Amino acid sequence: MAAHCARCAWQAGEVDLLVWVPASSREAVIATYAQAAGETLGGPLSGPERAASAFLAWLHPRPSSGGSNGCRWLVVLDDVADPSHLRGLWPPSSPSGRTLVTTRRRDAALTGPERSLVEVGLFTPAEAAAYLSDALAVHGRHEAPEQLAALAMDLGCLPLALSQAAAYLIDADLDCATYRTRLADQNTTLNTLLPHPSELPDDQAVTVTAAWSLSLDQANRTRPHNLARPMLQLAAMLDANGIPATVLTSPPALVYLTEQNAATPPYSNTCEPPQTTAEEATSALRTLHRLNLIDHTPKSPHRAIRVHQLIQRAVRDSLPADHTESCAQAAADSLMAVWPEVDRDTALAQVLRANAETLRSLTGDALWRPGPHPLFLRTGQSLGETGQVTAAREYLRRLVETSHSRLGPDHPHTLNTRRNLAWWQGEAGDPTGAVTTPPRSGWGRRAVGRARLVDAAGTPAGAAADEPRRVGELSQARLEPTHRRTAVVV
Repeated sequence: MAAHCARCAWQAGEVDLLVWVPASSREAVIATYAQAAGETLGGPLSGPERAASAFLAWLHPRPSSGGSNGCRWLVVLDDVADPSHLRGLWPPSSPSGRTLVTTRRRDAALTGPERSLVEVGLFTPAEAAAYLSDALAVHGRHEAPEQLAALAMDLGCLPLALSQAAAYLIDADLDCATYRTRLADQNTTLNTLLPHPSELPDDQAVTVTAAWSLSLDQANRTRPHNLARPMLQLAAMLDANGIPATVLTSPPALVYLTEQNAATPPYSNTCEPPQTTAEEATSALRTLHRLNLIDHTPKSPHRAIRVHQLIQRAVRDSLPADHTESCAQAAADSLMAVWPEVDRDTALAQVLRANAETLRSLTGDALWRPGPHPLFLRTGQSLGETGQVTAAREYLRRLVETSHSRLGPDHPHTLNTRRNLAWWQGEAGDPTGAVTTPPRSGWGRRAVGRARLVDAAGTPAGAAADEPRRVGELSQARLEPTHRRTAVVV
């Protein structure tokens, strides 16, 4: 966008001097200013910093008899990585000059009374699909509109990702459907689905994943040190569309942040770091927000943190398998820590369930070791408590099947889940459903047999009501009634 603006201004004859400044470091800014000084001022200049100062002085408005007053200029500071890099290097305000800055940062230091901030967001779904269609058509490629629309959504309508994905499709001679299949495979890293850095389109310098990695490195070096990375790791396990602020500042989240901080220098080689506080966790969120890695909106507490889905994917890709498991456990513990015992706030309950479902879909076996996490049953209970009785029944039916296949038919979690299923089947108007479900074990066959004898005596409702009690008795006989992993929830 900045390149288009600069090109249009130059071609329209609106500027006499155009200076494009790579601004990823202070040294790069000074070097470009010094080069511009040599080309505009002429004569020998001693040292790049003095030359840069001379160039900035020349840009200042002067009387019409000399200086730059008659020169219309445009300076583009591209990809400012840190506002401190520009300290003393901002071009001056001038009626004959303009400065255009591009950055992923959101720091207050970048704005001011004489600066206008223009937020450049994502494409709309229609814009994203149209961009992909046009980019592929240039190379004689034409895809079904529904595939283009779906790929645009898979990439979160992020312009840079769309550009690089289109280049990859062309170079690899892949169709959208195949690319989407590979993208959906969690065992395939995002980086392998982007062009090599030497093959990037539109003179782009880095892949989208590399750009995020650089931003995250910088965030992690910002106070409070070494907390931004583990904070983003937790957020990457949860719902991209909104995470309650209390989840990422809960005691389990703080423990995870402290443990990860302890594994990084200087603490990894010396003493233990102090316990992370909720205030420090919030500061880490603000740092990630400033570097545009998350959106942090405290005024929307239920969905205070949003993360682009591709940033989440890139962060998860970077985690070793054992680290993924500990991060998933910490995220699940954090959800449980803030989940009310009774779901009176239906909006909060919906957000928590969405986060639980995202976590479940991403983690595979992680939440089943060393035993099934209580988050599974809490999610089903929440559906029922908020009036979604049929959804609770279907959720628990699937959970029974999963628990049966992973743990066996007589495991306390399987039995406890069946008890919950029986309860919500009754609430859904199917009081005999639990005992008419095909038996899954010797215990199940005995229970169904007894229920059918009672049916013959003419008391089917009583048999169905008794089913939860029998499951609960057997479950509690195996574990303490309040065991964390298998406590009965009805």
